[in-house]
Amino acid sequence: MTRQYRHNLNGSTLDKGAPQLEVDDVRLRFGGVTALADVSLTVHQGDIHAIIGPNGAGKTSLLNCISGLYRPQKGHIKLHEGEAAHVLTRARPSRIARWGVARSFQNIELFKHISVLDNLMLGRHVHMRHSVWQSFLFFGPARRREIAHRELVEEVIDFLEIQAVRNAHVGALPYGIQKRVEVGRALCLQPAVLLLDEPMAGMNTEEKEDMARFILDVNDLAGVTVVLIEHDMEVVMDISDVVSVLDFGRQITTGPPHEVKANPEVITAYLGEEQAS
Repeated sequence: MTRQYRHNLNGSTLDKGAPQLEVDDVRLRFGGVTALADVSLTVHQGDIHAIIGPNGAGKTSLLNCISGLYRPQKGHIKLHEGEAAHVLTRARPSRIARWGVARSFQNIELFKHISVLDNLMLGRHVHMRHSVWQSFLFFGPARRREIAHRELVEEVIDFLEIQAVRNAHVGALPYGIQKRVEVGRALCLQPAVLLLDEPMAGMNTEEKEDMARFILDVNDLAGVTVVLIEHDMEVVMDISDVVSVLDFGRQITTGPPHEVKANPEVITAYLGEEQAS
């Protein structure tokens, strides 16, 4: 990726390895069901931090709390940006996106009746500052900003290797390409933290390898911190720096992949006895 993409519009000055996202004692309940039971973890700048666990463990609920879709009854979530810290637990999703948190969804949430290009341009909405009249007349600063937004979107298209379908309606594309477009829309927000909810679900082996490569590249080349939910343990163990394990909303452990893989409680709860060796 070019210098233009790597430049963070939010002005983050965090050093690699500094705490960037802090989840502190978060509890989320739906009636009598506890989705998250006092979960605490820290995501460091530049890491790929995977969250794993069986179905119903609370993984997506945690991402929903981070992105502002859910509000936990207890605890707080902070995003660090230079010397400032934003509290996410009571902020609107639009404000959290403006602070530099973007996400993809487990179920594809694209506008299927418009083109790939238009879907990606929608990912720039939080950075569009011109007035309605400037947009309508398309002159002056509005025109220059629109050109800059378009250039960045074209860069994401090239990066994800979807040039051939840039003008196609999303609904007509194969599932694996739609997943790639959704990740691309999140990247167009130019995030400091990228939340990916099962980005490889339903993909074949080749598509998974491509997606893993894109995640590694955006993390390495653009310095984007990634929080990843994924069920493919081979992928998780290969690309993650840190792994957190949830089970029925309870946090079992957090640590490097090789330690998590060998943890007896994790083996019993999720990975299966055959993984113990």
